[in-house]
Amino acid sequence: MPEEKDSDRMEKIVSLCKRRGFIFQSSEIYGGINGFWDYGPYGVALKRAVEQAWWREMVEQRDDVEGIDSTVICHPSVWKASGHLDKFGDLMTDCRDCKARHRVDQMEDKSVCPACGSKNLTAPREFNLMMKTYVGPVSDEDHVAYLRAETCQSIFLNFNLVRISTRRSLPFGIAQIGKAFRNEINPRNFTFRSREFSQMEMEFFCAEEDSMKWFEYWKNERIRYYRDVVGFAENEIKIHEHEALAHYARAALDIEFKFPFGWGELEGIHHRGTWDMGRHQEFSGESQEYFDQTAGKKFLPTVVETSVGVDRTVLAIICRAYDEDKAETKKEGMEEDTRLVMRIKPRFAPVQVAVLPLAKKIAEPAEKIYRDVKKLFRSEFDLTGSIGKRYRRQDEIGTPFCVTFDFQSIEDGAVTVRDRDRMTQDRIPAANLNQYLTEKVHA
Repeated sequence: MPEEKDSDRMEKIVSLCKRRGFIFQSSEIYGGINGFWDYGPYGVALKRAVEQAWWREMVEQRDDVEGIDSTVICHPSVWKASGHLDKFGDLMTDCRDCKARHRVDQMEDKSVCPACGSKNLTAPREFNLMMKTYVGPVSDEDHVAYLRAETCQSIFLNFNLVRISTRRSLPFGIAQIGKAFRNEINPRNFTFRSREFSQMEMEFFCAEEDSMKWFEYWKNERIRYYRDVVGFAENEIKIHEHEALAHYARAALDIEFKFPFGWGELEGIHHRGTWDMGRHQEFSGESQEYFDQTAGKKFLPTVVETSVGVDRTVLAIICRAYDEDKAETKKEGMEEDTRLVMRIKPRFAPVQVAVLPLAKKIAEPAEKIYRDVKKLFRSEFDLTGSIGKRYRRQDEIGTPFCVTFDFQSIEDGAVTVRDRDRMTQDRIPAANLNQYLTEKVHA
């Protein structure tokens, strides 16, 4: 694929996501609402596959992590204890001339408006990012609540309940996947920075003396996940060590991905110390201490956190997958045509297998194969348009394998499997199709 401007590439990706049903602007028929995005049929399939892969890796295949699913709205005191109500915001400045508002930390020259060049700016002010709502029939300060700004706080709240109900002893983790909300002043870069987003978080509870060992363990484990499970190359991800740490933290790092718009955080790994457990113990009046029977002592658990942005992971997979190459064509006067293809790893592909009967008159036996394949793989049955156009459509949604049922299939009981990336076609007995596809999809 020839080199192109990163901004051009990002525009093509956004266009494809809308055209092919991956991601839509929320409330588009009303002009949209900035910072909110809807996932279409193929986008939600990809998003669910990402969540399922993480959950399997972090919970189902481990013996030391439990899962929960907590509410979006917690008791308001939770956010007082966590510090979000007092210190969770961005320093903003307004331009008195063009009326634009800017985050101070994103301005190259903090005295000059990036939009119009004016120096007539207001003094920086802090804007809290919590989204406020009300619980109950009256909208007053006595009924104020907040949409959660992160999913981890409810994990801390449920620590003792999970520990007791599952008979856990330290060290162990608690994981969950769910929505979070932040009133971002400047949502940008498509779904990378949004006001409503999904997180996959795991809080690992351990003794302080073992905490750095576990921090290094999870750092290496999560890097392995992006390399071996998600399939990112070494040069597509990097570690960004935090130099400035929160007062309660001993270590923190980000795993970043190289997006078309630059390096951006996918996941944060944080040593949170005993800060969260101590604060909730203080504000609730309920002991959060753990009694170690072997050592014969009580202590607050230290927490090591891994926090992943679901939407950012989905966006990274989409950006990495987008490709354009040359393919043979039967278009008049052309030997080659540009093929737009999404090279999504089969495990995450919204449609893993498409079954394409060559003609409508043989659709019935082809559909029987489709019904059988659909039991094991995310599948689609498509008989509209020429076979070439159907191939192109499947390429654009990232389908790795297309199964063509032709007139010869009726006689020999075989089908043709087209490989998206190798552009090869294998003739396979229909009876062996599921076994063939299993080896390919899970390779």
